[in-house]
Amino acid sequence: MSSERPRGLLLVVSSPSGAGKTTLCNRLRQEFPSIGFSVSYTTREPRPGETDGVEYHFVSGERFQEMAADDEFAEYAMVHGNMYGTAGRLVSTALADGRDILFDIDFQGGRQLRRSFPEEVVLVFILPPSLRELERRLRRRATDSDEVIAQRLKVARSELAHYDEYDFLIVNDELERAYDALRAVYVSALHRRSRQAAVAKQLIEGQEELPW
Repeated sequence: MSSERPRGLLLVVSSPSGAGKTTLCNRLRQEFPSIGFSVSYTTREPRPGETDGVEYHFVSGERFQEMAADDEFAEYAMVHGNMYGTAGRLVSTALADGRDILFDIDFQGGRQLRRSFPEEVVLVFILPPSLRELERRLRRRATDSDEVIAQRLKVARSELAHYDEYDFLIVNDELERAYDALRAVYVSALHRRSRQAAVAKQLIEGQEELPW
């Protein structure tokens, strides 16, 4: 009898800076602690309160280039002047073990993962209710200069132009409503036919209990 195990799910959540994806992702991880989180490698400097290996793996530009040359990344891209990348070994191991992974990456990384893992990737884009509201949120954080905020808004416009590469678009105009939508996407994706086909096959073959 077959003992095929469902493969893991790769849930990619992207948004312009300030649209609220970090808060939404943290909520999802709290409710579903079994979902892993991809800790990216980056060449940017740690911000106050960040810990190496928790928010990011902080590496030098030289080390990042060495890893890229050795094909150690499942995806990597330049974002806001710094390099970010996802360890390929993390992705392949999670998929083989049937573990789900949450990614907080931009459209470039999502595009690369979709190209490599078309059956396992679900792409979600978090939209701000308006660019004016996005600017207000960025200013409320009080962490960036006017020049940096202006640049982030410019980048946001270019990122929004890639909305059609995503499977789901969620407007974060109200946190609870946006989270309910993200949660619904994740739970629905877990029950896609491509993921649960092994269960149906087990039943057809007469296996009473699944081996996992």
